Amino acid sequence: MFGAVKISQLFVRSAKYFCHMKFEVGDRVLILHSNEEGEIVDIINKEMVMVEVQGVKFPAYIDQLDFPYFKKFTEKKQVAPKPKMRLDDLRAEKIVNRNRVADGLWLTFLPIFDLDEFGDEFVKELKLHLINNTLQGYQFTYDLNYFGKQEFGLTNQVHSFEDFYLHDIAFEDFNDTPSFEFKFSLITPDPKKEKTHHATLKVRPKSVFLKIDEMRNKGEAIFSYKLFDQFPQKESKGEKAVLPIMPSSSSVPSAGRNFKPELPKQELDLHVEKLTDNWHNMDNFEILLMQLQTFEKYLDLAMAHHLSSMIVIHGIGSGKLRDEIHEILRTKKSVRSFINQYDPRYGYGATEIFFQY
Repeated sequence: MFGAVKISQLFVRSAKYFCHMKFEVGDRVLILHSNEEGEIVDIINKEMVMVEVQGVKFPAYIDQLDFPYFKKFTEKKQVAPKPKMRLDDLRAEKIVNRNRVADGLWLTFLPIFDLDEFGDEFVKELKLHLINNTLQGYQFTYDLNYFGKQEFGLTNQVHSFEDFYLHDIAFEDFNDTPSFEFKFSLITPDPKKEKTHHATLKVRPKSVFLKIDEMRNKGEAIFSYKLFDQFPQKESKGEKAVLPIMPSSSSVPSAGRNFKPELPKQELDLHVEKLTDNWHNMDNFEILLMQLQTFEKYLDLAMAHHLSSMIVIHGIGSGKLRDEIHEILRTKKSVRSFINQYDPRYGYGATEIFFQY
């Protein structure tokens, strides 16, 4: 009787543990949305794990996974299967086609969530990865800077169709507007390609908050910024292309290889129909992101060319774009003052900016 009680208590404790932590590192799992099998390689938190499928690692929510054994016992058996046909072969081919899409090199952010003392969820930190979805491997130098001062540096390689973990960054550190700066070169030099390529990404805290909010609304685990599509070809003498970083959304136009340096504008109109013809296919977040990136680009150009003043036409609307612009202006030392007052040309839909050098 005593032994039976002990066994019963052990079974209850084991059941409770199993319910609390469904998976462990090394478990084989089934990805429900793609019907593919993988392996747990890391436990991120109580809701997310890192899964590896055919050498490709990616984060996944636990509720999107299951053990493969139930599927194997319940799926219908194939009627008279051909002896040379193997399901594993078909699955491997599907993985290659899905993951080996040459769509550029990306900087990816994986938010890690935690609970505060009131039980509310918050973003504790973000994990940064380089995702190389190109046909070349790269030697790279990476610097994380705050206000022009280096906080973290790294030199390494990322091979074709591989990901490289960089480091973690606390969510609160985005208040200091970090700058992620990269210098790339080909592992295998190509005389038709440039020797080096630079890419810089500056991310403001509200942009990160909006990205995380959009990510969670879509049921995704990460958000990304594309650093470049392909390593650039050598430019003709006397002309050097500058490739800005654009959002990951395909609806936002890319500058491309023939991008030429632009001159500053004394008057900048941020109405979306002035920026792109494809605005009908964009949601409000994508429109706001494009408007803010365009504003910051021309604001930097205005300061680089030492303009004395500049007018930004943002419209009235809900005031969201205007407020974001004013918040950016408050952080710029070269901005002496700015004013949003009635003007017969724009009403209250424009802000005039005055610079000091």
